Amino acid sequence: MKTIKINPSDNVAVAIDALKAGQTVEVEGLSITLNNDVPAGHKILLTDLNEGENVIKYGYPIGHLKESHKKGDFICHENIKTNLSGLLDYEYKPVSKDELTNPAYDEWFAKEQLTFQGYRRKNGDVGIRNEVWIVPTVGCVNGVVEQIKSRFMHEIMPNEDVKLRIVAYPHNYGCSQLSEDHENTRKVLRDLVLHPNAGAVLIVGLGCENNQPEAFMETLGDYDKERIRLMVSQKVQGDEVEEGLKVLTELYNIAKEDKREAIPLSELRVGLKCGGSDGFSGITANPLLGVFSDFIVSQGGTTVLTEVPEMFGAETILMNRCESTELFNETVTLVNDFKEYFLSHGEPVGENPSPGNKAGGISTLEEKALGCTQKCGKSAVKGVLAYGERLKVKGLNLLSAPGNDLVASTALASSGCHIVLFTTGRGTPFGTFVPTMKVSTNSTLAANKPTWIDFNAGTIVEGEPMSEVFRRFTDKVIAVASGEETWNEKKNYQEIAIFKTGVTL
Repeated sequence: MKTIKINPSDNVAVAIDALKAGQTVEVEGLSITLNNDVPAGHKILLTDLNEGENVIKYGYPIGHLKESHKKGDFICHENIKTNLSGLLDYEYKPVSKDELTNPAYDEWFAKEQLTFQGYRRKNGDVGIRNEVWIVPTVGCVNGVVEQIKSRFMHEIMPNEDVKLRIVAYPHNYGCSQLSEDHENTRKVLRDLVLHPNAGAVLIVGLGCENNQPEAFMETLGDYDKERIRLMVSQKVQGDEVEEGLKVLTELYNIAKEDKREAIPLSELRVGLKCGGSDGFSGITANPLLGVFSDFIVSQGGTTVLTEVPEMFGAETILMNRCESTELFNETVTLVNDFKEYFLSHGEPVGENPSPGNKAGGISTLEEKALGCTQKCGKSAVKGVLAYGERLKVKGLNLLSAPGNDLVASTALASSGCHIVLFTTGRGTPFGTFVPTMKVSTNSTLAANKPTWIDFNAGTIVEGEPMSEVFRRFTDKVIAVASGEETWNEKKNYQEIAIFKTGVTL
């Protein structure tokens, strides 16, 4: 198979391999002679189209032609213009219950209730890691935080029989911020401190910052005071690094006694993210995540989709899957608020995809969105979350955050996700503060970057049945949830990125 036509109504096909001008390919019984070379992952026009006519992919328009083109032409971002503009009025047209399930997958899902090996916390929550974290309330103490970690790793860790991961999370915020911008920082840091993947947390403050340490501690609510400790550097009599090292050692000695136990899959919370997408994203890795998302939901678990600006052009699909009118209205607000954010800064809502996306075969934001939203399968939308808000309901949730990989992944972890499943066609090494499992859309990337990619979904387009890939993928995710390290963890690529929305004083 040299090409694939995704939906029967599409007027483009996708090249599976690089093709040459003059080559003839068969697309569902139609012979197409190529007028140009076509790179892998890119589009081939299946019929003559005039200027202004829509290009159809995934069964939906992904933009219109800037000029007329012939059957067999190579079509890329230079040939297509987005149809997106400003704010829209939306009408709730809920899909039928039959459209919220996929009978073809029922047999795959009808297996015994699966478990993973996790950590049951004092408050009843569950973590999939047992790390010790150092979290600054403000960027001014980043150096202190890093020195405490370094001293511990060199002086204490060599003598420990139990080796827990010690992670510091420096950031540039916590002061010179106002209003919503300030609150966003406090919320994300609160979510970080309370995350069940941490067995213990040392919070390091300065003392004079906007994010006042004692006031920040009040945002934690009824927290575990044995495992979450605060050190305010300006109040320490003497060397704050020495004091921090002492407290960190105490926290480590508590956390190292924790043991894994069997936890039902219904308690797993999974973030769904894509970055460095290509023309195969909507054919391999994203549909795989969609099937897995539906599976987790069927098991009583939770999945979260974010990247609101990358929903533009496919947002009505999600809106009409909302379980209620109230959720529909919240999703409309989610989308339009982000459009207002773009427009208030004088930026167009369709200023996407990235250069890497275009090189990989994605031409417009609509095309990117229609591939992106496949990560959440066909389940009903059960919840809608503001940025920095923590999960309240199980099932599929939508979360407000931008498309930026680090910011969006941090937001997913902040909402309470134990793991982020990250599909990519171009590749990226980064990870946020929970395991960030990279799923490649194509086998070339998996082969070229074996220390970035945790799972290769490219075999789907090479003929491996989705059912087999799904089973292997499920086993892999459960293994990661039970302690198997992702590549970002092996490389110690763990960081946070907070959404900056306001002025800096």
